[in-house]
Amino acid sequence: MPAAPLKLPSGADVAAAAGRIRGVALRTPLIELAAGLAHTRIFLKLENLQPWGSFKIRPALNVLNTLEPERLRHGVLCASAGNFGQGLAFAARQLGVAATVVVPEGSALTKARALADLGATVLRVPFAEWWTVLTTRHLEGQHGLFVHPVAESAVISGNATIGREILEDLAEVDTVVAPFGGGGLACGIGSVMRRLKPGVRIVVAESEAAQPAAAALANGHPVTVPHRQSFVDGMGSSTVLAEMWPLIAETVDRAACASFAQITDAIRLLAARHHVIAEAAGAAAVAVALSGQAGQGKIVCIVSGGNIDASQLGAILNGQSPF
Repeated sequence: MPAAPLKLPSGADVAAAAGRIRGVALRTPLIELAAGLAHTRIFLKLENLQPWGSFKIRPALNVLNTLEPERLRHGVLCASAGNFGQGLAFAARQLGVAATVVVPEGSALTKARALADLGATVLRVPFAEWWTVLTTRHLEGQHGLFVHPVAESAVISGNATIGREILEDLAEVDTVVAPFGGGGLACGIGSVMRRLKPGVRIVVAESEAAQPAAAALANGHPVTVPHRQSFVDGMGSSTVLAEMWPLIAETVDRAACASFAQITDAIRLLAARHHVIAEAAGAAAVAVALSGQAGQGKIVCIVSGGNIDASQLGAILNGQSPF
């Protein structure tokens, strides 16, 4: 469990996080999608352009730079589908700290290769075992400090820097759509919107592989849902983490499901119209917006990452289905 209860970041927390990550994490561009929809303008927050291809470098840098060196003497450990692991391994390497990343079987091989390039020790395990490591914050035989990819206040503050940038670039935004993995991204962005522009709707994008956020919002508490491994490897699980639920309930307005076909169509569209490479989770928010589930007006979609296996991307761009 976390050392302290989770909380939504204050303005001072977000400003401090922005300072910690400045010069390493990019201030990513916000561009308009050429979609041609009536009464709707879709904007892309291109976090896939970050070093190592994902927004996760923001929270990883922020959390490690808030820790005392003594706590890092045995290195760091995390459970990640790959993107947070890359961010953490990168931040750890900068500090001269060893990193071990537990990844689920079925996650993109390109992410595992990148982790190895960053000097991390990669442990590939079945999804059920990976989920146990994520929820217990422990792996037998490992002594590094466990850094949770979602349920850490400093992680949420790092994610919130994205919300701050969105409002600086598009103050009149109506809706933000973010992919839902564990809720840290939506809660970070949502905390900024609730504080500075409470009328902005926060929609989380899920896929037909798993819809824990929709189930939790419908029932008023986390419940267990079916989960299956799929090419949408960067998001989705069997339930909402209990410690994240109060923050999700406060910041998220609704959940929307993108089909596998809609996600692959969005990947093709991003590549064809804007030369943007998005992994499935990164394209899910765009798929939801294009389906009309995010409503109308000015919609910002978080293209959260671009770490997709080349063979999978090639198949999708050639009109084939990876599912």
